[in-house]
Amino acid sequence: LAEDAKTACRQLDTYIEYKRCEGVAEIIVAPSMSEGFRSIVQTMGLGNLKPNIIVMRYPEIWRRENLIQIPSTFVSIINDCIIANKAVVIVKGLDEWPNEYQRQYGTIDLYWIVRDGGLMLLLSQLLLTKETFESCKIQVFCIAEEDTDAEELKADVKKFLYDLRMHAEVIVVTMKSWEPHMESSSSGAPQDDSQEAYTSAQRRISTYLSEMKETAQREGHPLMEDGKQVVVNEQKIEKFLYTMFKLNSTILRYSRMAAVVLVSLPPPPLNHPAYFYMEYMDLLVENVPRMLIVRGYRRDVVTFFT
Repeated sequence: LAEDAKTACRQLDTYIEYKRCEGVAEIIVAPSMSEGFRSIVQTMGLGNLKPNIIVMRYPEIWRRENLIQIPSTFVSIINDCIIANKAVVIVKGLDEWPNEYQRQYGTIDLYWIVRDGGLMLLLSQLLLTKETFESCKIQVFCIAEEDTDAEELKADVKKFLYDLRMHAEVIVVTMKSWEPHMESSSSGAPQDDSQEAYTSAQRRISTYLSEMKETAQREGHPLMEDGKQVVVNEQKIEKFLYTMFKLNSTILRYSRMAAVVLVSLPPPPLNHPAYFYMEYMDLLVENVPRMLIVRGYRRDVVTFFT
């Protein structure tokens, strides 16, 4: 194992050098990915040099490759980050990201659903410092409950950005208009890119839940997943699923041609099956080629002084 770790560290060093990044390669030997990650989070860095943000790629192939252990590992990693008070950035579509020679001219769209200490704003500004994205414009999307709140919310966000000396267009989407977008196909029938994914997710969750109930009834124990008892509230499941459906549909309506989309990361619900959370996340990222899913650590990283 020691030799394997040294070999992996050399390979990682070579890759970092090839990508012309500044970083230190660190390899952890552990019996599982979850335990290895937990060790890294607890031991990496020293004092003020401890990293405060975790970046990882979204596991897009888990369903295609039938990697059934991925949901529990993914949820475990996110929960460990939250407990350790680390910010999280999940990169979707990593293989589709442009290189330094593929200049982008679209927009960088932020869907600011929850307060994250300004991490999404900071990330968007960092993207603009790279040649690939320096020609892009930033758009900030906010959600208002009522039409009467929209103008006030827009004015507040614009003032906040102005005080921070950030240039961005502010777009307010009201809950009334925050409904799945229906377009007409060539045959005239209503069609939504998100609708089929939503229906498929409902069907898979229903099947998975039925199998869980059958197993619990057959073996005479409560609903279990990965050896842990889980709580299933079917109304909440449908609410989570429909919310992700609406958000994905809104992103596709306004940001289909965006260079990058940034959106708030919904935390995993407590005592909830990890498989269901992966279904919610898959629905959120559906048909969005490049996305950063962000959870801040609730401390301001963008202030009037930075």
